[in-house]
Amino acid sequence: MSNRSYDPIARHLSMEKLASKDNDEVKRKYWRFRADRWYGGIATADCVGCGLTCRFCWVKDKVLYKPEEVGSFYSPKEVAKTLKSIATSKGYHQARVSGGEPTISRSHLLQLLQHLKLLQPLHFILETNGILIGDSLSFARDLSQFDFLHVRLSLKGCSGSEFERLTGASAFGFAIQLEALRNLVSEEVSCHPAVMRSFSSKESFLDLKINLTNIHLRLANELEVEEGHGTLKL
Repeated sequence: MSNRSYDPIARHLSMEKLASKDNDEVKRKYWRFRADRWYGGIATADCVGCGLTCRFCWVKDKVLYKPEEVGSFYSPKEVAKTLKSIATSKGYHQARVSGGEPTISRSHLLQLLQHLKLLQPLHFILETNGILIGDSLSFARDLSQFDFLHVRLSLKGCSGSEFERLTGASAFGFAIQLEALRNLVSEEVSCHPAVMRSFSSKESFLDLKINLTNIHLRLANELEVEEGHGTLKL
């Protein structure tokens, strides 16, 4: 697989050109808005575009592989107002961006959080693979200003080789994910790691727990374990 692997950072940055546009304000592509049952009920905006092509991803192939053909552009204020409207109508107190990688277009995300801050109370859960946060300590520093934010960082496997097998990206991407957790902890951003364990060995899972402990014991204790079903996409 190594001869076909890609640079996860570069692919995230190139995806930004397809999924966002910067005129007077930074708009981002979204393909749907919905009320969802996760976390006990949460208003959800599904964005277009991710820098990884995970083989267990639930997102439709067209959304994942043809982002230029899917969705519409929305301003941060429009997304914030839509999330708030959904939450109010359902009695929810939480919101998130899902369906893609929300850290693509950093400016859009930060402006969205600023607008949500004005529409409080809403707890925001940032579901991310962490690649762009691991690549930039200042990204974590920017996120630290929002006390209503919690980061759920989804690890793609328990090791570099598993990361490469599951995402098709270069194995060093796994170290970048761990670096994202270091950056978040360093900047005192509320966070926890999650991992899809189904495709990992017992040994690599134990190694992951050790790696998380070396960053902060809390991360190992709060590791969220997901169990997938079926086979990987080819």
